[in-house]
Amino acid sequence: MMIRRAEEKDMAGINRLLCQVLAVHHNGRPDLFQPDAKKYTDNQLKQILSDDARPVFVAADGENVLGYAFCIFQQHIGDNILTDIKTLYIDDLCVDEALRGQHIGKQLYEFVVDFAKNSGCYNVTLNVWACNESAKKFYEKCGLKPQKFGMETIL
Repeated sequence: MMIRRAEEKDMAGINRLLCQVLAVHHNGRPDLFQPDAKKYTDNQLKQILSDDARPVFVAADGENVLGYAFCIFQQHIGDNILTDIKTLYIDDLCVDEALRGQHIGKQLYEFVVDFAKNSGCYNVTLNVWACNESAKKFYEKCGLKPQKFGMETIL
């Protein structure tokens, strides 16, 4: 297995995993997430894959995508209250559900952290849905700690 920057040839494998992520979110919050939807159109995904401000990495075994990490560089230059630190935000990290427990996710996460360090980032951040307890536990094992909490009341 190798971890590398995602390419257009990886789109079918990425889309397969995006569907797995959507299923987890739909099962946890069907009031928010539609069933059988696609997070990105193929055109949107192609644009993301070519955008250096939104790097996507894949763990791959030859042509087979085992997992991915969608990332976004963030920085608030000139903000009234926030410092201008450079952050790498993990928008989505997924390992094929049939391959979980083999440390592919940990390797992907560590690759992203090294990439962020080499890119001059101050920190790496991400969000986890409260209904996704297994992802929360995974990130805690990776050493992440809560930065903020999103709260809601359903009307």
